[in-house]
Amino acid sequence: MSITVDRSMEAAQPAAPKSNREYWALAGLLLATAVAYLWNLSASGWANVFYSAAAQAGSESWKAFFFGSSDAANSITVDKPPASLWVMALSVRVFGLNSWSILVPQALMGVASVALLWATVRRYFGGAAGLLAGLVLALTPVAVLMFRFNNPDALLVLLMIAAVWALLRGVEDGRTRWLVLTGALVGLGFLTKQLAAMLVIPPLALTYLIAGPPKLGKRILQLFAALGALVVSAGWWVLAVELWPADSRPWIGGSQNNSILELTLGYNGFGRLNGIEPGSVGMGASMSGGESGGGTPGPGSWGGTGITRLFDFEQGGHITWLVPATLILLVAGLVLRGRAARTDLRRASFVVWGSWLLVTGLVFSYMEGIFHAYYTVALAPAVAALVGAGSVALWRHRDAVGARIVAAVTVATIAVTAWILLGRSADFVPWLRWMVVVAGVVVAVAMLVPAALRGRGTVVVIGAALFTGLAGPAAYAADQVTSAQTSGLPSVMTTTANTRSVPSVRAQVDGETLGAPGGAPGAPGGRPGGGPSPDGMGGAPGGPGGTPGDGSPRAGMGGVPGGPGGRPGGGPSPDGMGGAPGGPGGRPGGGMMSGSTPGDELTALLRTDADNFTWVAATVRSNAAAGYQLATESPVMPIGGFNGTDPSPTLEQFQQYVAESRIHYFIAGGTDQGGGGARGTASQITEWVQSEFTPVTVDGVTIYDLTQ
Repeated sequence: MSITVDRSMEAAQPAAPKSNREYWALAGLLLATAVAYLWNLSASGWANVFYSAAAQAGSESWKAFFFGSSDAANSITVDKPPASLWVMALSVRVFGLNSWSILVPQALMGVASVALLWATVRRYFGGAAGLLAGLVLALTPVAVLMFRFNNPDALLVLLMIAAVWALLRGVEDGRTRWLVLTGALVGLGFLTKQLAAMLVIPPLALTYLIAGPPKLGKRILQLFAALGALVVSAGWWVLAVELWPADSRPWIGGSQNNSILELTLGYNGFGRLNGIEPGSVGMGASMSGGESGGGTPGPGSWGGTGITRLFDFEQGGHITWLVPATLILLVAGLVLRGRAARTDLRRASFVVWGSWLLVTGLVFSYMEGIFHAYYTVALAPAVAALVGAGSVALWRHRDAVGARIVAAVTVATIAVTAWILLGRSADFVPWLRWMVVVAGVVVAVAMLVPAALRGRGTVVVIGAALFTGLAGPAAYAADQVTSAQTSGLPSVMTTTANTRSVPSVRAQVDGETLGAPGGAPGAPGGRPGGGPSPDGMGGAPGGPGGTPGDGSPRAGMGGVPGGPGGRPGGGPSPDGMGGAPGGPGGRPGGGMMSGSTPGDELTALLRTDADNFTWVAATVRSNAAAGYQLATESPVMPIGGFNGTDPSPTLEQFQQYVAESRIHYFIAGGTDQGGGGARGTASQITEWVQSEFTPVTVDGVTIYDLTQ
């Protein structure tokens, strides 16, 4: 087998389109993407209440805006830098506090990401490649999921694509300004999700070292200039936080020592790689409690690692559809560039997108700390770009026998992957997997017949190839548009009984064990018979959180009517973590990953004399506080931060706030999820309140009036 090698030099500038069809096609793609990402958007409500509450706080207080505080009174920050919150907070300031003002910015970032990826790929591979890359990104299920959600990932993806665009412009002309812009964009990515943005640095640096036009010495100096720009664009905020007097700024959420550097290098940094994450959720593995009560999960607490991790049940439906084929296209694309000049722009494109895919994919596969399936959205641009560029490159060389064979193998690989993934959701459009396989076989055979790749047959082959590659992802993507995401752990799901793919949360949450691979009879949260449910939350019928049968949507996620762990009607709680009987949306006080849902009476009570207090209430954990804060639009103190393990405030500080009448109510129900139990400050505060104040039940929630 041989492939004709293209040794031609690429023009630095893209060719002008032959007609306006390309721009009409682009307009159609972007319009359809916008409709898909905006459709039914408000069904998710506040989506991730953790970030929605912080956006509300930032819209009320510029200090909370700057630091990314969870509440406008600035008791503690979220556990990420605030760049994505700045966008949402500004939107809330302009359009008011509502679901749309929170979520629309992410949807628009998704449309912008598709457009920027189109522009980047088109510049070096032509209009067809750009449109295909944009279409693949728009339809990738995890991209649809995250561009309709308010986690930081939407902004992170946009900035990472922008960094590649700037880097490739630098490869074109060798000007230092493009490298500086690249570093600045990565720095903004750091202010979005800290070290997650750094995964793109090795691909960027490697590509410029290989393909940058200047001599090697100058290329190295230019990369140092890019590093300097990165440090400045990210470091100004880090330096400001570190130098700001600690007693006049909020506690740094997610840290145990009130340090943004600790958060960067620990909980959000190397801890994600080695699994040593002080203050993380107590997983019951290699636990050690500190003075704050925060546990340190050991390696392996978040599931098995290895090269197949991205292909398992949890991640498969999110991202894996085209990944195996993408690896083939990457190799083929590099081979096709052959002995082209060192500065060849197409080869540089394959290098940067391919190394992005490999570096990020390997880190995700082997990281031993906190890992959720939606993280894989960081792979989506690289997959889409390589599919667009690699497919068009092979098509242009279809006269070569080797290229046709590689194309046939690629299509067959796509069909097999789709067959496997759709087979995991056997009740979700069961006919689709058969159609995909049939189409894949037709295309694979046609690729081996030169006559089928000419004339009118070309249209049929291309259409069938697109169907083979995109039918499965498109079906999953369409299902996301009609689904609500109200948990802190968004996941690609299908709306049939045994077809939900969810992140494993291996934790003890309010007495419920989650994420176990199965369940013995009587285990909470599972199917009849105690067998493993599709989402790994096995158990017996009638157990807390279990479904009495197999036919309700999202099996294993809800509860029997009126039973513990379920909604009044037996429906699923938004995050699968149950709810107290009578709670309209799960637990009135919120689950580990869902916000509180206060009733009208409790909301009215919290609003009473709100202006007389710094915080209308305090409760353990940010998600519990967030629902009350969004309902009242007044500050609610989240004791212990996201996990309830941050030592903020201390018992002495809390007692002083109470003595100064700065906190009106304490709301029970939040729990300290660290491994230290009663040693945690959250637990100490809870015990002190319970011993000193009289409980009252309002809307099913126990509260304590701290002024009496």
